[in-house]
Amino acid sequence: MNAAADTDLPIAEKRRARRILRLLQTRYPRHRLELDFDSPLQLLVAATLAAQTLDERVNAVRPVLFERYPAAADLAAAVPQELEQILVPVGYYRQKTRNVIKLATVLVERHAGAVPETLEELVALPWVGRKTANMVLGNAFGQPAISVDTHVSRVVARLGWAPEKDVGAAEAALQARYDKRDWVAVNQLLILHGRRTCHARRPACAACPLAPECRSSALGEQDPDKARALLKDGAPAQP
Repeated sequence: MNAAADTDLPIAEKRRARRILRLLQTRYPRHRLELDFDSPLQLLVAATLAAQTLDERVNAVRPVLFERYPAAADLAAAVPQELEQILVPVGYYRQKTRNVIKLATVLVERHAGAVPETLEELVALPWVGRKTANMVLGNAFGQPAISVDTHVSRVVARLGWAPEKDVGAAEAALQARYDKRDWVAVNQLLILHGRRTCHARRPACAACPLAPECRSSALGEQDPDKARALLKDGAPAQP
């Protein structure tokens, strides 16, 4: 996907996008990916484990997991029953154990245990889709990449930039509006905003800094006090 293909984006829309970025940076000044990792391998495995569970649970098992299995070869050779005991807190631990061992095995067989640094090679790995691949490229390797999860898709749709659940359209819309140097930061900020303010069922619109720029600002809670009560941890209330 290439933002260069969208040459007709109005300058006013690009300026609006920049205003939105500044508002998000003000709201979440210490933004970062909420999955902890110390290496590309750790992030890739953490992303695999994060399916259908909370990042906090993955973060809690990560130190134990990688102290016991520091390299892909160690994970590939893991005794399933021993690995399962570590992964119990993340849920679906038997299936995730099989997934992690298979992923590590393929890393060893195809890439000598290293995590590849291209989108094409990453999505060719077992259970690694475009979302996870872009997450690893952007956060572990510092490459310009946008990882569209449900939060990003929802916020982008409410801003009027792409249809919800159209991952390709959301990625292209963000690429068209932001310079490559901002892609990872925009990605992180939109995820945080979707988790903490722009909720799926009841967004805290009256406590949202994007409300003046958002085409869906009438969708959620309009009472300021009730909206502030909806904010999740880490999201400061609007004055």
